[in-house]
Amino acid sequence: MPASALMNVMISAARKAARSLARDFGEVAELQVSVKGPANFVSAADHRAEEILFQELSRARPGYGFLMEERGEIPGADKTHRWIVDPLDGTTNFLHSIPLFAISIALEQEGQIVAGLIYNPISDEMYTAEKGKGAFLNDRRIRVAARQSLGDAVVATGIPHRGRVGHARFLREVEAVMREVAGIRRTGSAALDLAWVAAGRFDGYWEHNLQAWDLAAGILMVREAGGIVTDTEGGSKVLETGDVLAGNPAISKGLLSVLGAAQRAG
Repeated sequence: MPASALMNVMISAARKAARSLARDFGEVAELQVSVKGPANFVSAADHRAEEILFQELSRARPGYGFLMEERGEIPGADKTHRWIVDPLDGTTNFLHSIPLFAISIALEQEGQIVAGLIYNPISDEMYTAEKGKGAFLNDRRIRVAARQSLGDAVVATGIPHRGRVGHARFLREVEAVMREVAGIRRTGSAALDLAWVAAGRFDGYWEHNLQAWDLAAGILMVREAGGIVTDTEGGSKVLETGDVLAGNPAISKGLLSVLGAAQRAG
């Protein structure tokens, strides 16, 4: 399916920012001798990519507002449209020369996510979706996996690191889930986790305490690929709560049950 004018705008902006990130990623390994150096370098790479995305999207759609990881909320003259942007999801991976990170761009129209893009510059995998038009990986239609049993499922999650809340809850949840599934994976990028659920690589995914820019594009991606996205209690306020659970209907239902039991046990 040929990309729409809107998606072409998003793809062009992502590819331009990706060239900057790819160059910086190539230099990260050379900085590992210093503790301070790599962290500062990656922060600068993050800001450079965000500036490119801001300039490109602003030029293509003047007046649209923004919600960005680094800049925060930027109101636009057009109050009905807002870009939700994460220029580098998977910063810790980037810092350690692990090639699992992504640019994430979503367009919100009157409170609804209508377009999403997730792009890993290193693998050159471009995930795109528009509301009502399906989800695609490099122009190939993708669907969520068809597995019906948790016992056959590989699910992804995010592990709260130092300085984050929820360690005890995570340990309860992962102990409960690992007894029920075929495997648990952790990529370090929420955007890629959702994209991989949409592509059928992961059967399900859950995580807590995320931000809107981590989730917005991936939520649409999974739904357009035939999946379900809720918060971890089965509700619809994913962007508000920052808690997410995704998969096909059967896997989502199974994960909700297991997580609910773990929460009650806690």
